[in-house]
Amino acid sequence: MNISSLSDSDLQSRLNKGLNFRLGDFSVRLTSSIRAITIHLSKLYASYEILDEDVFVDFHIKLYSPSLFRRYFRPQVNFSFDGQVPFKPLPFSQAAAMFEWGLNWCIANHSNQFLIMHAAVVELNGQAFIFPGAPGSGKSTLCAALVSQGWRLLSDEMTLVSIEDGSIHPVPRPISLKNQSIKVIQNFSKDAIFGQVVEDTAKGTIAHMRSPDTSIYTADKMAIPAKLIFPKYKQGSKTELISLSKANSVLKAAKQCFNYSVLGVQGFESLCGLVDQSDCYEFSYSNLDEAIPLFKELAS
Repeated sequence: MNISSLSDSDLQSRLNKGLNFRLGDFSVRLTSSIRAITIHLSKLYASYEILDEDVFVDFHIKLYSPSLFRRYFRPQVNFSFDGQVPFKPLPFSQAAAMFEWGLNWCIANHSNQFLIMHAAVVELNGQAFIFPGAPGSGKSTLCAALVSQGWRLLSDEMTLVSIEDGSIHPVPRPISLKNQSIKVIQNFSKDAIFGQVVEDTAKGTIAHMRSPDTSIYTADKMAIPAKLIFPKYKQGSKTELISLSKANSVLKAAKQCFNYSVLGVQGFESLCGLVDQSDCYEFSYSNLDEAIPLFKELAS
C-alpha cells in the first residue's frame, strides 16, 4: 500500500495522528496537521510504501506551529525529532522545505553504519556514479538531468556507503534544486514533477523534483561504486572531464564526508575502498546537453 492509495482527506487524517512510511533502509513516522506537508507528500511521495502503525520506526518527526499565536501572526513552523527541537522555527511557508532539510539532518546524524558523503549518486548499466560537492557545485542539477534521462536515483543529497561491504544503499527522495537550477531542469525535462517553489529561504529559492517511481521501487537494490566525479558548474565553462589521482580523490572526498572522523579507522578504510574501486575525475560543465551524452558513454 502506497501513499497514493490514500485519498486527500485520509492522508491528512493519517498525518494528524502519525503516518509511517518506508524510505530506503529507514522507516519514518511523520506527524503534522500542516496542509503544505500533506500536499508535499501527496505530490512527491505518492509511491512510497506505507508501513503498519506498530512497526519499529527510525525517525519520529513532527512539524507544527510553535504556538497558537504563531498560527496567525507571522506564522512559523517547528521541526521535532524524537520530541527534541534541533532547529529554530522557520516561516510557515517553508514547512515542506523544513521537512526535507530536517530529514537530511536525521539521516546524517544517526546513520553511522554508513560512511555518509555529501554527494548525489545515480546508476546506469549497473554502475553507480557518485558526485560529491559543496553547495553550488552543480551536483543536484547534474543529478536531476541524468535522472530525467533514465538513470536510477539513489540519492540527491547523501551517498550512504556500507562500512561492512562498501555497497551503496539507496535513499531515493525528491531532488532539491535551488535558484536558476529550477528553471534549467524545468526547461531540460518537461516531464519533471515539482513541488512548491519557495522563495526567500536561507538557501535562496528552492524547489523539489519528484523521484522516479522506478527508483523508489528498487530502493532495496544495493549499488556498486564505479565512478567518483567531482563536478563544478561554471557559466560559460566548456565540458571537460579530467582524471584525478587516487590520493587527491581521497583528500577531496574526505572533505565531503559528514561522519569521516566519527568512524575513525572504519571511515578511512571505507573511503579508501570506495576510491580504489572507482575511476576518479574532476568535471567542469555549463551545458547539460553536452554533459549527459558524455556520462552515458562513460557508463557503456
